[in-house]
Amino acid sequence: MPRLRQVPRDEAPDDVKQVYERLFGDRDPVAQPGTATGTPGDWWTVFALVPDVLAHAQAGFGLFNSKRRVLPASLRELGLTRAGFAAGSQFVFSQHCKAARAAGNSDEKVAAIPAWTTATVFDGQERAVLAYTDEVVLAGGRVQDETFARLKEHLSDEAILELTYAVTMYGLHATICRALKLEYDNVPERIVEIAMPKGGATADIMSQISRPGGS
Repeated sequence: MPRLRQVPRDEAPDDVKQVYERLFGDRDPVAQPGTATGTPGDWWTVFALVPDVLAHAQAGFGLFNSKRRVLPASLRELGLTRAGFAAGSQFVFSQHCKAARAAGNSDEKVAAIPAWTTATVFDGQERAVLAYTDEVVLAGGRVQDETFARLKEHLSDEAILELTYAVTMYGLHATICRALKLEYDNVPERIVEIAMPKGGATADIMSQISRPGGS
């Protein structure tokens, strides 16, 4: 379950009910969860707690599909899929794998995104986009001059702004999904203490741990 309350259909205002109708048909998405893409759908039912925030987020999604965009969808989706992976969001990564294929990227390219730096399937333009995405997401926007110069060889200023906005927006959504345990990011914390064997000598074990390279 997500960490925040979900809004059932009978409590939703009219504008949210229109969203529910489009995504879930006649179902109450809280009582009968599930979207056409196979996700639980609780991103929408939680965001429905604040309808104007839901509307703002959805307007952002629509922005990227506008015919006014100059950044090719195939490059945008490479960046967004990598952003989901780099930010550690199973939901953003999984959804944009599908979007990347729909935008024209091959299965081979989509499969190579997690280890793109050692992959041979990407051309120079695609590698520039992926490198820039990593420095936006993983380095918190500390993009190196050399990385930016390589991107500028392939994209216009307008396209770079669109890419930057899209990547940072989906970095935001990746963070929200992990924080609130939405959709495929509703997973247990994997970094936990592993208990010592019963009856182990604590002093001996701690001595091993404290040695350089101890195990």
